[in-house]
Amino acid sequence: MSDIQGTVFNIQRYSIDDGPGIRTTVFMKGCPLRCLWCSNPESQNAKPELTYRYTSCVKCGACVDACPNKALTLGAGGIQVDRERCACCGDCVKTCTAEALQISGKEMTIEEVFKTIKRDDVYYETSDGGVTASGGEILGQADFVAALFKKCHEAGYHTNADTSGYGSEEGLLKILEHSDLVYFDLKHMDPEKHQEAIGISNDVILKNLSIAAKSGVRVVIRFPLIPDYNDTAENLTAMAQFITDLNPEMTIHILPYHRYGESKYAMIGKTYPLSELRENSPEDLERVKNMFESFGLNCEISK
Repeated sequence: MSDIQGTVFNIQRYSIDDGPGIRTTVFMKGCPLRCLWCSNPESQNAKPELTYRYTSCVKCGACVDACPNKALTLGAGGIQVDRERCACCGDCVKTCTAEALQISGKEMTIEEVFKTIKRDDVYYETSDGGVTASGGEILGQADFVAALFKKCHEAGYHTNADTSGYGSEEGLLKILEHSDLVYFDLKHMDPEKHQEAIGISNDVILKNLSIAAKSGVRVVIRFPLIPDYNDTAENLTAMAQFITDLNPEMTIHILPYHRYGESKYAMIGKTYPLSELRENSPEDLERVKNMFESFGLNCEISK
């Protein structure tokens, strides 16, 4: 088990938004979804990739000279990255004293990840916290996450699987076996609307949600509220009815739309597609909360 490797793009210690108590969140790299509002676009590519933070760059040009593949050029707008040429060798990162260049994604073993996790075990104990696996999409690296959670359970740590639900049933069951909690994203009930904004249909996701709901593991629905996309009465009613039929005891967390990840798109050479989209008003959030509660569902508005 200790030899299993996974691609991790971040390990966030002292996290308070990814489950109960104080947690360590392990972010796995790679996601088959392409949500237009994605807050972690650097998680989508399953392979390590170079990120560039313009605001940190001092435009010294040392990285340009260091690149063996001539993938970097320096202009008035800072460093330009030819991502077809870039091999993510890391030579440019080593020369960047301003830390404007970084490699997002690192192959790690279970033992390497757990070494970071166990540093904060006193916090897990005193706050009823634990370890969360997020992404990216954890089902894409199910063997790694299941093995990591197994080791966490052996140490007495609570585990939370944060998933979009898109992946194999086999992988889901492996992770569920060692999970105490599941945060399950649910974005839209209409398969065509789902395809339009996310790049895939929702059939696999709904099937896996049913499996998770019947597994005996506590499941919390995470619903990103996106204006003019999934906030219609028709979609909310269909979603509330689907959840009620699965398990009326389920809790729903409404995740207000935000643009916290917008700056990350430029860091990997992409353009954020929703820069003009308005954020939810307090009235929007209360309306949706009331809709879910009218079905008898427990509902919370997340920060």
